[in-house]
Amino acid sequence: MSLPSSAPEETRHRPGAGFWISAVVGWAVIGYGLRGLFQHHVDTRPANLAKFFIGGALLHDLIVAPLLLVVGVLVSRATPERVRGVVQAALIISGSLMLFSYPLVRGYAHALHNPTSLPHNYAANLAIAVGVVWGLAGLVIVVRALRRAH
Repeated sequence: MSLPSSAPEETRHRPGAGFWISAVVGWAVIGYGLRGLFQHHVDTRPANLAKFFIGGALLHDLIVAPLLLVVGVLVSRATPERVRGVVQAALIISGSLMLFSYPLVRGYAHALHNPTSLPHNYAANLAIAVGVVWGLAGLVIVVRALRRAH
């Protein structure tokens, strides 16, 4: 008589054809991009791209991700449960807007003698967009409070 094993039964999942086809296509696209990067090295500056890529990964892993985790924990502890989701959503949307608009606000694509390059006040537009996000978040919180009161 055999005793039942306490170890969980391992189930192996073998990737199907879709996985392998998408992997081959993905690596082909990456190869094409790298070929273009090195073929047009005067315009793409591979060394600068490598510094940016590695620096971005280090910046994200060592500063941004831990900071966001700390902020997330503090927000979850500091806000009441009934408004926590709204506040977290507004923070995520605001952060995404700021991240997306950072190059515009900094004026990285500004051309000196081209008035059509970056023709708007992107800092003011960002402030308006973030204000709208938080205004809508506040409206949602007020509506929920009024519904709960009735």
